[in-house]
Amino acid sequence: MSLVRFKAKAHPQQSAVSDVDDIDDRATHPDVFAGFERRFGQFTLDAAAAEHNAKCGRYFTRETDGLSQSWAGELVWCNPPYSQIAPWVRKAWAEWSSTRGIVMLLPANRTEQQWWQRLVEPHRDRGTGLRVEFLAGRMRFLKPGQTRIGPNERPPFGVCLLIWGLGDRPPLNDGDLLAELGTELGPEIEGSAT
Repeated sequence: MSLVRFKAKAHPQQSAVSDVDDIDDRATHPDVFAGFERRFGQFTLDAAAAEHNAKCGRYFTRETDGLSQSWAGELVWCNPPYSQIAPWVRKAWAEWSSTRGIVMLLPANRTEQQWWQRLVEPHRDRGTGLRVEFLAGRMRFLKPGQTRIGPNERPPFGVCLLIWGLGDRPPLNDGDLLAELGTELGPEIEGSAT
């Protein structure tokens, strides 16, 4: 088999080209979320929610913009829009030392992208406050209006958790790390691969 003239295309969830609501409005199933709360404690803020799928009493929607709000003092749950991941990872780095911890659910098939290579890979599991756990299988999500997930409604990717500050040692100097991360990535390379 030859790959001559093969043209790779990004999955719709890797770019904001298709209908963003169809891509980004996916809720974590309540049973799965309950398991995360048993493990990490009761989350007090859902940083990237919609009114119909918020997991916490306090939450930010697209309109109230979790990227521009403080997460200080909260135990944060974040299942961000998968079409725009880098700004949410940068926000978590900026906020985590003032929170009670952050757990972010992300697709596990983006590790080649620049945001992962610069914001996650060099820092994870190295005492910086961030650890990554790749979850087994493929998690199912609820679409708007769904209460049940039907057969064959799994996304074409696995997921991972980015976990800041829960059970980790405090960072040696998170100010230097944050300064480095804030200038490394601009929004113009959000979906590009390395």
